[in-house]
Amino acid sequence: MGSSRRTALAAQGAAVAAALALTGCGGQGFDDTEDDDAEGLTSSDDALTILYGASGEAETQAIEAALAAWSEESGIDATAVAATNMDQELSQGFAAGSPPDLFYLAPEKLAGYAANGSLEAYGDLLANKDDFYPSLVQNFTLDDQFYCAPKDSSTLALVINTDLWAEAGLTDADVPTTWEQLDAAAAALTTDDTAGLAFGAEYQRVGAFMAGAGGRLVSEDGTTAIADSPENLEALEYVKGHLEDGTFAYAADLGAGWGGEAFGKGLAAMTVEGNWITGGLAADFPDVNYRVVELPAGPAGPGTLQFTNCWGMAADSPNQEAALDLVEYLTSADQQLAFSEAFGPMPSALSAAERWETDNPDLAAFLAGADYATGVPTAAGSAEVVSDMNAQLESLATGDPAAILGSVQANLEAVVG
Repeated sequence: MGSSRRTALAAQGAAVAAALALTGCGGQGFDDTEDDDAEGLTSSDDALTILYGASGEAETQAIEAALAAWSEESGIDATAVAATNMDQELSQGFAAGSPPDLFYLAPEKLAGYAANGSLEAYGDLLANKDDFYPSLVQNFTLDDQFYCAPKDSSTLALVINTDLWAEAGLTDADVPTTWEQLDAAAAALTTDDTAGLAFGAEYQRVGAFMAGAGGRLVSEDGTTAIADSPENLEALEYVKGHLEDGTFAYAADLGAGWGGEAFGKGLAAMTVEGNWITGGLAADFPDVNYRVVELPAGPAGPGTLQFTNCWGMAADSPNQEAALDLVEYLTSADQQLAFSEAFGPMPSALSAAERWETDNPDLAAFLAGADYATGVPTAAGSAEVVSDMNAQLESLATGDPAAILGSVQANLEAVVG
């Protein structure tokens, strides 16, 4: 996995570099007939193109419906294009000098495209810029510039099979709120056929324990690598100990592709997963009964990881004013709640939180985690570091946590700051 990610990132960098050569200045290659507004955004009669990564037909239909409604209201045509390979298609668009006006952009991709002048930093122009969760804004802020609006949010929580829970003689009083209580619950749920708790062998799951211990890979301001810390070591040693005693397990070691599959097949009684698991269980394991609770607090208190994308805007878009208006429409509370109902993401807007919780009371633990969640590293090159870390975490049960963190620290220091 590490080598393929490196290849993809290298291709992306080459494509962006080519785009800069083609456009001449990497971000303002517009002809003289186009006017900039007072804020420096371009304006024209051009239609908009939106490139997005669809999770399924439900997301496609929701995006297309939202664009149709906005177009009717604004009088500007907007076309949605579902990417089959987001990185490749976005890079090709930039290289050809005709990128989509708006596109899904992951936090770890921000720095690379921003450094090459391919992105318009429009965040501070948003009328609703103060309505986003601060942690999400931080994910898309680089060198004190708020680049793009977070389109939605996902966090990790603890998902419990309620039938297996009852069979083990556990009650509501046993729902874990601390690591010590999680130890007890996992032990009670572990049988010859079922692990107490299972999750993916990757930082994107194990990192939740690091957050609960007070650790993170990069400082909150994104300038310093802090992977090799006592807090992270405590977390990895905790996970390692339970992998060794069999009460925790990696999904792959149970013969499952991810935590949701291990959970759905009854190979694990609990899993650490994001709110996307609800769709997976409904589609593939509709008979599994479950409940969702916040991840048990670690030594430093509650902790979880947060995942998101933003609506990236191309610096070469000839109609940025309309693109900004569309982003404001797509990230309004009403539209985010419509997206949530259609295909499951949590809103990034604070103003939508109360209504989302009312509409989804059984999933409130996911939203609660947004108040204290840690984002993934966003510096250019950090995705490769995390990929290498994941390869090492696969053998955590027999590995040396201190050595893993030392390696990650050295790799991060080469790309952070």
